[in-house]
Amino acid sequence: MPAAAHTVDPADSWEYSLFIPSDPRAVTVCRRTLRLVLTLHGLIGLLDAAELLASELMSNAVLHTKGPACLRLRFRDGVLQIGAWDADPEPPEPPCRLEEVTGAESGRGMGLVRACADVWHWQPLSRMGHRGKLVWCELAVA
Repeated sequence: MPAAAHTVDPADSWEYSLFIPSDPRAVTVCRRTLRLVLTLHGLIGLLDAAELLASELMSNAVLHTKGPACLRLRFRDGVLQIGAWDADPEPPEPPCRLEEVTGAESGRGMGLVRACADVWHWQPLSRMGHRGKLVWCELAVA
């Protein structure tokens, strides 16, 4: 069945986790995996925003921490949650408004997440024997 013919059932519930090494190339792997998962689940309308958000979250996890990371995609009650786990337990810097970092060379990532997601947050979370945190955001199906 072509992906475009698949309709999204808000009652659907699923979760995927992709563990990655501390390697900048892994962000591309995460982006392409997210695109495939959303396409196969008929969530094509969320692709662009979800890809941007996952890229920002995973880039932060890979560039600002040492050790493994994980992309988590969860869909429940018509809401897609995109999460990036990393092995650094320190909270992320609070995001600035995009207007405040327009000319800056860094610091725009979480501002993009704040601007494009319906909601975002972080929480301490241990995985694979590593203390760390999960930074996540949500997009609702329109």
